[in-house]
Amino acid sequence: MKTIIYAANAIVALVLDQMTKHWADSHNLGWSMSLIGDLFRFTLVYNEGAAFSLSPQSILPWLSPTVFFGILTAIACIGAIYFFKSSHEQDYFSRLGIVLIIAGALGNFCDRLRIGKVVDFIDVAFPKFIIESGRWPTFNLADSWVTMGIALMFIGAYCIKKPQISRS
Repeated sequence: MKTIIYAANAIVALVLDQMTKHWADSHNLGWSMSLIGDLFRFTLVYNEGAAFSLSPQSILPWLSPTVFFGILTAIACIGAIYFFKSSHEQDYFSRLGIVLIIAGALGNFCDRLRIGKVVDFIDVAFPKFIIESGRWPTFNLADSWVTMGIALMFIGAYCIKKPQISRS
């Protein structure tokens, strides 16, 4: 697949993430809308920390969270681009995974630049024996892109037979 197609995938993923967050953010804080009973709903929350509301930015309290996450995003994207360029051209799963990870990282960073925190709104129930509260932490499409990207990279790395390169 040509690099332009991967770039287009990243742009579409980023735009979808931003459109859905803008839609969610246009409602008042704390709103909730059930889609499939209590199993799946949209609930608007804001996350000023990292994944699962962790606060790694407290390691460097003198650095603003936006700058901290900007540096983290830049490092992650540079590393992802390096892996993309070093991956085999026919490793479509890994390459698409890397593109989704970049789109997810940029999507959440766009929120930080725009409003200083990340817009989360997808709210899913889980059995209490898996999660005591009965709910997975609220997330967004960017978080989903990162998760799907990691899964695709694992599929590419461990499940797809790689072409053998002749060393003669």
